[in-house]
Amino acid sequence: MEPRMLQLLLVLHVLALPVQLCEIPRGNSALIKCLNTELLRLSQDLTEELNPSVYVALRLSADHSLEKEAQYLQRLKNVFQPSASSSVAGGQQKQPNTGRLALYLLALRAACQDMETLMGRQLVTRLKYHLHKEKEQIAFKGNGRPITSYYQYSLGVLALCVHGKKIDTHVIQKLLNAEKHNKFTHGGKLSVDTKAMAGLAFACLEQANLYEPRLVAAISLAVQRVTDRILQAQTTKGTFGNIFSSPLAVQLLIATGMSKKPECPKGMDALLGSLEQGHFQNPMIMSQLLPVLDGKSYLDIATMECRAEQDTLELDTKCPGSRTVILGTKMITVQLAVEHPPSPETLYNHSIQVPSGSSLQDVLRTAVEQGPEQFTYETQNTLHGPLLTAVMGVKASNGERRYWQLLQAPATSLQKGISDYQPQDGESIILKFSPW
Repeated sequence: MEPRMLQLLLVLHVLALPVQLCEIPRGNSALIKCLNTELLRLSQDLTEELNPSVYVALRLSADHSLEKEAQYLQRLKNVFQPSASSSVAGGQQKQPNTGRLALYLLALRAACQDMETLMGRQLVTRLKYHLHKEKEQIAFKGNGRPITSYYQYSLGVLALCVHGKKIDTHVIQKLLNAEKHNKFTHGGKLSVDTKAMAGLAFACLEQANLYEPRLVAAISLAVQRVTDRILQAQTTKGTFGNIFSSPLAVQLLIATGMSKKPECPKGMDALLGSLEQGHFQNPMIMSQLLPVLDGKSYLDIATMECRAEQDTLELDTKCPGSRTVILGTKMITVQLAVEHPPSPETLYNHSIQVPSGSSLQDVLRTAVEQGPEQFTYETQNTLHGPLLTAVMGVKASNGERRYWQLLQAPATSLQKGISDYQPQDGESIILKFSPW
């Protein structure tokens, strides 16, 4: 047989092989519906922090409870678009940061809201102003960092892009420069979720048909670099970085047409396995995961029409497990230490007893109760849960780029926050004041 003919037959054989796409294996529909139901339940829980990301996930889902979604949207509007009378009665309301405002704009697009109203235009202008200030901070003294983070900066760019708004090219260029110079890091390591969010923003800009060819070419190169880097970040377990950064990473692969890559189904298997084992308890991560399980990304919000939607989702769906944690009767001991380099001394080092099933936040509360003159801490509410902002009077600072790192002794960084992580009996936890 001729060599050329042999080559042709080999190519045809490869093309005929079944391609494994980034799709959900059969038999997981009940698991996905339970996640959908849990997010719907969260939207009705008045004790939970209002989170536009939860609403976005519900809207991107194939199954809906339209009445409950509408109720949640109204609650979001009451916070992000307070009426003049409520603003006067409640005093001056704190303005949302770049990330929260961007998520709210994504929620409005997911609801097919008219943004050409006065309020709609004001919200778009406000987000543009936020990004302008972030851009100025990046340029200030050449420090290369925005006011908030490149994650929030990317989310802001994505939100405006999804609404079809043209973005200041200087704002886009700052994000391109950050990607090119490897600024998407945390603690000296690649931040996969930041990289993925920037990739989603670039992918949207690339499709926008609003920018000159030279800028589009630069954006296309950035999309390629980001997706390559995300694929390289996949671990042997299938996760991208860690399991909690994987939902956004897979969203990016879906959005950029990379679902035929073998890394995508492998990542999907890891996500499904972790979902089945109950590893996803944080509403923010759950809301980033649900679109993936429906084969969607945040870019799909741009084409939503909000018509002929399936209004079949019920709260009474029977699902195994729950976010409600029942504390055990057995007491466990957790060693809690506080370190403040470069001081060689440990500021605090005590054994804390708590019921099994307690969170790290429960451990911190118990430490305060046992000796408030010895241990104190402060937190700040975020959409990812409470963030540890101060320990023993020492406050984390964006300006100094230092934060309170959560470590399992001796030096393993925790992948969950203080409200989600459950220490085991005999475990040693270190709160370490670290650069990021």
